[in-house]
Amino acid sequence: MSKKQLNELAATAICGNDISSSCLYVSALSIVYAGQYAWISLLLVSAILFLYRKIYGEVVGALPLNGGAYNALLNTTKKSTASFAATLTVLSYMATAVISSSEAIKYAHSLWSGIPIVYATIFLLFIFMGLVIMGIGESSKVAIFIFIFHLSSLIILCFFSLYFLFSNGFDVLIENFKAPVKGSIATALFFGFAAAMLGISGFESSANYVEEQQDGVFRKTLKNMWVIVTVFNPLLAFLALSIIPLATITTNEDTLLSFMGHLTGGNWLLYLVSIDAALVLSGAVLTSYVGVGGLVERMALDRILPKVLLKKNKRGSSYLIFIAFFLLSTSILLITEGDLESLAGIYTIAFLCVMILFSFGNMLLKVNRKNLPRPEVAGWIQLLIAIAGVAIALVGNIILNPEDLNVFLEYFIPAMLVIGFMLYRIAILKAVLFFLDYITPEKKTIFKYLNVKIKYAIHRINSQHFVFFTNHDDVATLNKVLQYIESNENTRRLKIVSVVKDETHVPDNLKLDIEVLDRAYPDIDIEFIEEPGIFGPEKIQELSKRWHIPINFMFIGSPGDKFPYRIEELGDVRLII
Repeated sequence: MSKKQLNELAATAICGNDISSSCLYVSALSIVYAGQYAWISLLLVSAILFLYRKIYGEVVGALPLNGGAYNALLNTTKKSTASFAATLTVLSYMATAVISSSEAIKYAHSLWSGIPIVYATIFLLFIFMGLVIMGIGESSKVAIFIFIFHLSSLIILCFFSLYFLFSNGFDVLIENFKAPVKGSIATALFFGFAAAMLGISGFESSANYVEEQQDGVFRKTLKNMWVIVTVFNPLLAFLALSIIPLATITTNEDTLLSFMGHLTGGNWLLYLVSIDAALVLSGAVLTSYVGVGGLVERMALDRILPKVLLKKNKRGSSYLIFIAFFLLSTSILLITEGDLESLAGIYTIAFLCVMILFSFGNMLLKVNRKNLPRPEVAGWIQLLIAIAGVAIALVGNIILNPEDLNVFLEYFIPAMLVIGFMLYRIAILKAVLFFLDYITPEKKTIFKYLNVKIKYAIHRINSQHFVFFTNHDDVATLNKVLQYIESNENTRRLKIVSVVKDETHVPDNLKLDIEVLDRAYPDIDIEFIEEPGIFGPEKIQELSKRWHIPINFMFIGSPGDKFPYRIEELGDVRLII
């Protein structure tokens, strides 16, 4: 089934609902920690996000494949490092889904107090699970409606808040700014900045479904999200401080914007903001499902997660991924009991670690893939400032909520154990075989059966063919390819393929080099193939079908400026040198 290609509005709506919904809780959260200086903290966050526009634009422009930080690191460093980033991303999506669904129900609860918050939150997670199982095309239509309604509601709220401010004077604003600050102004800004980093939730999401977007749309989504965060988050925090006393803001933290609506426009604006909040926060849940779907599917294709997750329904949706995500999100909701600050702490730790790892992916791209064409380039100073800003926010969040680190680790460690088993399952299975041989040398029936099954599993995993395309690589380069495969892939079979035009042939020294490598790596069966034709997307598709080898198990070296194809045109081919 062909993928639905999203235009700028649809692609922005999916990730924009997440990042634009953050103003519903991050304004109050930053005021709790930074007081009257919260709007400055939010502007500092916007400045860091501005730097990340080019960082994300460079990496995803060079490697426009689903997976975000995972994809960046997979194509620039070891598979285990990429898996680490992917696990953090999935965890951040879980926290985002739970925060957004829980806050949506809390806003709805402010209108209808009879709603049971926890059960209704689980039901909302279930509804959006069903929606994404139906397909991304249907979910994008819902996202667009929510996105437009939300931005309209925010503009109306800002207008009425400004009118209320000029009608009633600046007494509240002056009193709030005269209020004593907890500690120093620098301390308030530091902790406000750390808490306000929750406000860029969703910025990473667009990179996780970039393959579903039309050409040129990705960079536009980054710009659109930055504009939304820069305008609304600081403005709403400033307006809240202008019309509501600090103590009242703190007591209405969970539904601050609804309170602002009631104060400035009456019941109708209260209802409008509350309904909008419930809708857009629900849209952020949709973002989490869409983002995690693209990421986990890529991980399963790369044999980092079980292949069973790739099972699809008639609409082409990997429904098992979404069911598993729903169950995990529900469990984290029940453990934290929907507490905003705990969930925010878990999310922020995971998300900020992903941002830092993505920055390192950008560094490695500059060093290891410097010849790879890219639409824009982030400068080294820009990159270092961005990393420093995110690292400061990470430290601040751990200081603010050290207990959240425990909840974070409760999910992160088991997830890494699962991925660690998938990455090193051959070594683990061999260790189990050794243990069985040691304790039962006489081979009792049950242990003999286990022995046979494990050996079969090892053989099946190792029998997967991988392909490396080359025409003129020397022995040193090919040696790097073998080292990479030996370290990162569970296989014992490699096809080195040279696609040659017409009557031309590959140099004789290439064949000699491959013979040398075949002897140097006795555990890997190396097969050299001269394939007639022209190297390109059609040839890759043809060989994939003929040999029954998925394209994501095919590798190339980093192409230069004269390479006639964009990386995304080659499918899921991986760069490994």
